[in-house]
Amino acid sequence: MKRREFTLAATLAAVPGLLTLPAHAQSGPGYVTLKDRAPVDAPAGQVEVIEFFSYGCSHCKNFEPIFQAWKKAAPKDVAVRMVHVSFQSSFEPLQRIYYALETMGPAALDKVHAKVFEALQTEHKRLDKPEVLFPWIAEQGVDRAKFEQAYKSFGVASKVRRAVQLQEAYKVEGTPALGIAGKYYTDGSMAGGFERMIQITNNLIAQEKKK
Repeated sequence: MKRREFTLAATLAAVPGLLTLPAHAQSGPGYVTLKDRAPVDAPAGQVEVIEFFSYGCSHCKNFEPIFQAWKKAAPKDVAVRMVHVSFQSSFEPLQRIYYALETMGPAALDKVHAKVFEALQTEHKRLDKPEVLFPWIAEQGVDRAKFEQAYKSFGVASKVRRAVQLQEAYKVEGTPALGIAGKYYTDGSMAGGFERMIQITNNLIAQEKKK
């Protein structure tokens, strides 16, 4: 299934293998070097690593604890961030959930992030619908008014647009995927598994630090 064929209905159904796609040929070192460098926000002296994910992706849900453990142990000169992809306009409500939580700060994001995966994929809650989402957010102990304000804000809309730009710059075809230093891309299909993704990323970080 190609990324442009995704529908939100399929996303919410959490079909096995939903967003893990053969984005590139699986032969080779398990990653590709971008022809054109992607934008990087990390300051000089830091290597930026981006996880491309979607709340509707079953494999992203499984990869999340692995990635978070790696993130926690990452050296201080590695700047790690997450980008919620949008393969179709119907993905935007899920993007807005992530970026609204991010805007509210680490406490809100840490409290709710993993629960969004569960609510969408296990409980099949229609969090793409504001009438479902906002009461659910309040039930998680997050200030509903502040979340709703962030969700609808220009700032979050800008983050959504920026996410799409980065997704296109890295030529993301499936999730979870990792972008490294604005130069390299790998995903589960290409690398041959989650642990191999992490290993490749570590190797590329070490390679960048030698330059």
